[in-house]
Amino acid sequence: MLTRRIFLRNAGLAMVGVGTAPVWLERALYAGDASGRSRKILVTIFQRGAADGLNIVVPHGEKGYYQMRPTIAIPRPSVSDPKNSAVDLDGFFGLHPSLAPLQPLFAARHLAIVHAAGSPDPTRSHFDAQDYMESGTPGFKATSDGWLNRALPAVQGPVSPVRAVSMGPLLPRSMRGRNNAVAIENLDSFQVRNDGASRVFESMYQGSPDAVLSGTGRETFDAVKLLRSVDQQPYRPAATYPRGRFGDSLQQIARLIKANVGVEVAFADIGGWDHHVNEVGPRPSEGQLAQRLAEFGQSIAAFWRDLGDRMNDVVLVTMSEFGRTARENGNRGTDHGHANVMFVMGGDVRGGKVYGPWPGLEEHQLYEARDLALTTDFRDVLSELVYSHLGNRSIESVFPGYTAAPENFRGLLRA
Repeated sequence: MLTRRIFLRNAGLAMVGVGTAPVWLERALYAGDASGRSRKILVTIFQRGAADGLNIVVPHGEKGYYQMRPTIAIPRPSVSDPKNSAVDLDGFFGLHPSLAPLQPLFAARHLAIVHAAGSPDPTRSHFDAQDYMESGTPGFKATSDGWLNRALPAVQGPVSPVRAVSMGPLLPRSMRGRNNAVAIENLDSFQVRNDGASRVFESMYQGSPDAVLSGTGRETFDAVKLLRSVDQQPYRPAATYPRGRFGDSLQQIARLIKANVGVEVAFADIGGWDHHVNEVGPRPSEGQLAQRLAEFGQSIAAFWRDLGDRMNDVVLVTMSEFGRTARENGNRGTDHGHANVMFVMGGDVRGGKVYGPWPGLEEHQLYEARDLALTTDFRDVLSELVYSHLGNRSIESVFPGYTAAPENFRGLLRA
């Protein structure tokens, strides 16, 4: 016998949140805000596992970097061997060679980088650090919802049932909260396998005496219908994404954005960054880090090309729970560290620059004598995007206990 839970699982969609169910409307209704302007969209990428920011955006002008990483440092930019040396950005910083597809975006000033950024909490626990970043309250475990859910600005009128979308089987911590959000594992395999059963279950939800169940049921089926309308439309991306879950996730987010279904925030993650052993291969273009960064960089570059002019309304930001130790360990890897690096990409981004004070890598400049020191709180970056891009002026409600003001923003976005 089919159940509601089985039906929703087979539909390929999970949904949480309680609120007034929107009336089913045409997709065009969700394309703009109340003034008719295109909706602004924030796409958040989480690199789970603590990515090595020092080998992702390489401080090749820092002598201490090469002293502390004698076997895994990325060589200084080299014309004779560009595939195995840093891609220069500004004479001091360079990209890992696997991130070469992002260099044109940096040069065109659509990609900004914030170095020595991250959470001020000192934990080196993956679980705790991810929880703190996704809740937006470092060091405080009692926060029940996520910062990205709270970042959604208050609106009047109908709200899209896919206003907040995460790619994956489960809703991430950052998107849980009072605003409705959906988790979609794969748009291509999304289907309602039994239309007769769907009508039965829809009536069961709507007829429930439980207001919460009835409301959530209506919202869920609104999302089901809207996503089915997207899935039924022919689609061919305007760029080639690399094969893999992360590339698939960004391609599907781009598809939803171009479908004008009312997406305002989207989330995707990419794991595999916890490189304690053999982080770098015999050559910098080989090894675990190079493989992860190839998919990461190619996917983001394809996302930019695929969306084209729509990127004028989109900002993409990346983060990881913490960085890696400044020194390599005895296994040609790195251990859990502190500060890291963030990427910010979009049509309104003031790119072509590495933001944030550089703390240095001399012994006395390291955090706890082992890690890159933090000079930019990740909430400084996210607050600016929430305030200036999404238009949510209530920063204190998005990041409780944190004092943020526009005069303290890094200036990542054009006025």
